[in-house]
Amino acid sequence: MADGRVVEAGGSALVVRRRPRDRTRAAVLVLHGGQENGRRPARSWHPAALRMRPFLSAAASASSPRDVLVGQVRYRYQGWNDAADPLQDTLRALDELRGLTGDASVVLIGHSMGGRAALRAAADPSVCGVLTLAPWCPPGDPVDDLTGTRILVLHGDRDRTTGPADSAAYVRQARTAGAEAGMVLLKGGDHAMLRRSRDWHRASAAALRRLLRPERALDGWTAAACASQEPLLR
Repeated sequence: MADGRVVEAGGSALVVRRRPRDRTRAAVLVLHGGQENGRRPARSWHPAALRMRPFLSAAASASSPRDVLVGQVRYRYQGWNDAADPLQDTLRALDELRGLTGDASVVLIGHSMGGRAALRAAADPSVCGVLTLAPWCPPGDPVDDLTGTRILVLHGDRDRTTGPADSAAYVRQARTAGAEAGMVLLKGGDHAMLRRSRDWHRASAAALRRLLRPERALDGWTAAACASQEPLLR
C-alpha cells in the first residue's frame, strides 16, 4: 500500500492502509470473504483475506492519495453466524471511520461473505457506493431504502460457490429500493477470482473510479450495466 502505515487499535473494526495527505474527501473499505458459520478468529493471513490484497492495490491505484482513505474491515470471526457478525463489524468500522473523517463518503468493496456484509450495510448514511465481487446474496436478506446509492456487482459465470442468479435477483431488488444498480457477468470467471484475474482487478479499479465520484453520471460499461434489464456479459 502507498505509505505502509496501519492504524489498528485494539478491538477496532477499522484497519487504515492509506491515510490522505489532505482532508479526507472519500474512503474505500475492503471486505474479504469467509464462511457461513465459524467462531474462530479471522486473521489477516487467512486465504480469504489474502485474496483481497490485489483489490486493495486496485483501490489505491484508482483513487488519489491526496484525499481518499483506503482501509479494510477487520472481522472478529471467520463466519457470518446467526448474528450476522461481519455486518456488525462493518457498521462498527463505518462508525470509527466517521470519527476519523467526519462526513466523507464511503465506497465498500466486498467479496463473497464480504459482499453480503457490504450490501447489508449499503443503507448506512456514509455509504455512497458498493462494489461486490461474487457476492453471497441469499434469498430473503432484507433490502433497505437505497435511494441515492450506486451498486455494481461483478460475478463469474462459472461460480459454483455463490449463485450469479442470486446476485441478479439482488440487483433487481436494489433497483426497486431506489439504488442505481447493475451487474456484469464475467465469462469464465470463478468464485476465487483466479480465472481472468487481471480482468477482475481492472474492472474493479474502473468501477471504483466511478463510484468515488457520486456527483458524476456513470459512463461506459457501468452505465450500460445499470441500464440493462439483464447482466452484461464481458
